[in-house]
Amino acid sequence: MPHLKSRAISVQTHLRDQVADALRAALIAGDLRPGVVYSAPSLAAELGVSATPVREAMLDLAREGLVEAVRNKGFRITEMTERDLDEFTELRTLIEVPTVGRVAATATAEHLEALRPLALRIVTAAREHDVLEYLEADHRFHLALLGLAGNRHLVEVVADLRKRSRLFGLGSLNEAGRLVASAQEHVDLLDLMVAGRGAEAEECMRRHLAHVRTLWADGTAPSVRG
Repeated sequence: MPHLKSRAISVQTHLRDQVADALRAALIAGDLRPGVVYSAPSLAAELGVSATPVREAMLDLAREGLVEAVRNKGFRITEMTERDLDEFTELRTLIEVPTVGRVAATATAEHLEALRPLALRIVTAAREHDVLEYLEADHRFHLALLGLAGNRHLVEVVADLRKRSRLFGLGSLNEAGRLVASAQEHVDLLDLMVAGRGAEAEECMRRHLAHVRTLWADGTAPSVRG
């Protein structure tokens, strides 16, 4: 049984969303393992809620490709393949690299500097081994940066890709200090963009996504199958 007691949920209006967030956090921490089937009642007991919001949240995660329904049993955590990882990286590279170049050429220094606190939060979280804070700040930074291009549909597509490519078992990499270098790349990227060095910013983003691809593989190593 996964250790979800620390993620117990209080009853509020958006209970379904809270449960989904707690389950995503458990996936990232490695408490829920790829390939394993979990029942809604057992997860509900761990989270201190009824089974209904857990089933609803699991259906949301299924639409994101993170779990799949198993009839009369529950939900199986999706196992990611090397091909999945490569395809997610390819899509993000095709979208994010040229967008960064465009934003570097069009965004004001003021708008870019407004993202620096988020970039620094990512680094601090990595150094303090706070994986959930790391991912939250990382998520906000990337989407806010892309948002400066002015295309909300582009941001929505990348947000969906990020959900689908969540790192399972990222906690182990975090404890080993493997996230610090990736975190620093956000500050480096911002520095290049503020300086108007668009081509170098694009290359920095390309390297960053390749680095993230390596972390994906290492974080999912026990369950990745080609």
